[in-house]
Amino acid sequence: MIHTLDNPIYNALNSAHSTFSSGTDHAKYYLEEVASFAGLRDNSKGNFEALHENSPLESLFIVFTPSAVDIPARWRLVAQINMFQMIYESKEIPAGTDIDFVDLDKSHVDQMIALVELTQPGPFRERTIEFGNYTGVFSGDNLVAMAGHRLNPTPFTEISAVCTHPDHLGKGYAFELLREQIKRILKKSEIPFLHVRNDNHGAIKLYKKLGFEIRADMFAYVIKKVNR
Repeated sequence: MIHTLDNPIYNALNSAHSTFSSGTDHAKYYLEEVASFAGLRDNSKGNFEALHENSPLESLFIVFTPSAVDIPARWRLVAQINMFQMIYESKEIPAGTDIDFVDLDKSHVDQMIALVELTQPGPFRERTIEFGNYTGVFSGDNLVAMAGHRLNPTPFTEISAVCTHPDHLGKGYAFELLREQIKRILKKSEIPFLHVRNDNHGAIKLYKKLGFEIRADMFAYVIKKVNR
């Protein structure tokens, strides 16, 4: 049986994120200023072709799949990232110590983008904050840690953009921000999940400590449109 999380991008664009969606029923993608993700109804050559035909020139997308696929010739493979998809199936908030955090808004976007560029947790664009529930920790006027929501294939909500400035590692910020994200998702009666590189052993250990379990292997393909 096909699980909603086997195709999280497409299912998010077909449900909670339909307002951010462009494309067709066969191939959908987020508005460029929101996110760089595209989702196919299935990973057939025809649906890759539909994405090519109905997307802007010079498009660069990230596609998630639960199994390896051959990228068609009209797309150039820029990168492949091997990941674990992890899910939080408990109904309880993990134990921890609450810290002072700030609900981030559009006034913080420049700092958020700078922190993402420094730490590389994944793509973040000018309107990514509209996914909601971004929280951060400040040292003085400087944002030093953050986390928020991303894909929302109902009834699942992804935690993403989990990052800490290198000068502030080891203070437990990521753990506590993740606890807050779990709390907010459970309050919506939804199920937290996330993606992590399968070689990021430190992050995997942290997520397991919080109660996440590996659900599946996932592949992320960064593909660029070839206009010929």
